[in-house]
Amino acid sequence: MGVDLGKIVEPEQITFSDLHNKEIAVDAMNTLYQFLSIIRGPDGTPFKDSNGQVTSHLMGMYHRNINLLEKNIRPVYVFDGKAPDLKQKESSRRRKKREEAREEWKRLKDEGKISEAYSKATQSSRINGAMIEEAKKLLEAMGLPYVQAPSEGEAQAAHMTRSGSGNIYAVGSQDWDCLLFNAERMVRNLTSRKTQKTSGGGTKTVSVERIELSNVLEQLEVTQEKLVWMGVLMGTDFNPDGVKGIGPKTALKLVKKYDSFSELLDDEKVNWTSENDPEVIRDFFKDPPVVDVDYSFESPDKERIRELLIEQHDFSEKRVESGLEKLQKALESRQSGLGSFT
Repeated sequence: MGVDLGKIVEPEQITFSDLHNKEIAVDAMNTLYQFLSIIRGPDGTPFKDSNGQVTSHLMGMYHRNINLLEKNIRPVYVFDGKAPDLKQKESSRRRKKREEAREEWKRLKDEGKISEAYSKATQSSRINGAMIEEAKKLLEAMGLPYVQAPSEGEAQAAHMTRSGSGNIYAVGSQDWDCLLFNAERMVRNLTSRKTQKTSGGGTKTVSVERIELSNVLEQLEVTQEKLVWMGVLMGTDFNPDGVKGIGPKTALKLVKKYDSFSELLDDEKVNWTSENDPEVIRDFFKDPPVVDVDYSFESPDKERIRELLIEQHDFSEKRVESGLEKLQKALESRQSGLGSFT
């Protein structure tokens, strides 16, 4: 989930045309969870092949990437590495929450409460190692690069917007934490869907949003350092509960009041209860494990795509072939207008 800056930061509403010819470092795990959450049957059951293997993530990955490439937006996926020790509590909390949602989903489904069951199902999504490897194989077959982060994928993606390796324009993620990791900019809702189902069973309108870090700092009148302080107070993946009673507005007032982090922590409103040291959390955002990377876009391997989706996972041949036609047209359009895809 990460820090919630959306209540005090106004994103810029944009369209896909604003991202034309841009490379986006996409938070892979964030994206896979999205697909597993929303690509489901009416009762919340994820799509599966004849062997009972979940395929929702592959379905989403295939069609999302074709849609992006048609609009000449080039995704570079960034996968999480080893989770930092700081994240143990949050990881445990998420696992527990998913298990509780899964049990509730089964109960509601058995009772015939379909709409309620669906809302719980979206909260029960689990990603395993096999799903991650399948996603990587599909990306390779589509000619799209991916990067293995040494630790947090968002930190690596943020680094790529500034490192000069490649031509990354923004981080593609739903989570605001990438700004704490000093991403130059982020893009949210990187989807062609105009509406999205909510966990409560309703729908909400979605549009592509761009958030420039420089604009956020100017709007809030804080430094990058103090933006991290705000995140630590409000709650991050490393202290999910934050400081009780401190939301975005209070956090903003407090960080403007002090010149040092230690002074901030001594404020009477900052009752620190997390088992993680606040200074260690701050330092992780300032200097996370990242690497400089090289990557390249390749021509898609249509036979590998067919083998993976149709032969191994029972995808509709008609839909896969339709996607391949769109993919070919997208590549031809790029080659005729801007030179080689690679």
